[in-house]
Amino acid sequence: MSKQVIATDEAPAAIGPYSQGVRVGHLVFTAGQVGVDPATQLVVAGGITEQTTRAFENLRAILEAGGSSLAQVVKATVFLKNMNDFAAMNAVYASYFEQEDAPLPARSTVEVARLPKDVLVEIELVAEA
Repeated sequence: MSKQVIATDEAPAAIGPYSQGVRVGHLVFTAGQVGVDPATQLVVAGGITEQTTRAFENLRAILEAGGSSLAQVVKATVFLKNMNDFAAMNAVYASYFEQEDAPLPARSTVEVARLPKDVLVEIELVAEA
């Protein structure tokens, strides 16, 4: 199976030696996305709600560039700087998947000590293409 790199200007540029996403066969794997505005490469103003929203917009762009969509997500992994932000993150998360007419993906959510750019949340997805 060959790997196809996914790249889009609608999501932040990679800040290291990785791809925004990779398509292998009928699967799309996204890199973890944070609340960084692709136009400025800066963390969006606000808190967990704004950062989660921006992360999902970045993820949507990568999935679409890879021939997939949020409706085709099968697995999500969420990294939170503080588990006290779970409810606010979860409300935004739910709003993105409630818009789709598809089963909810499997998900893991973990608290971590630190995230890139000291953001509050990072999310990665696996989707069918």
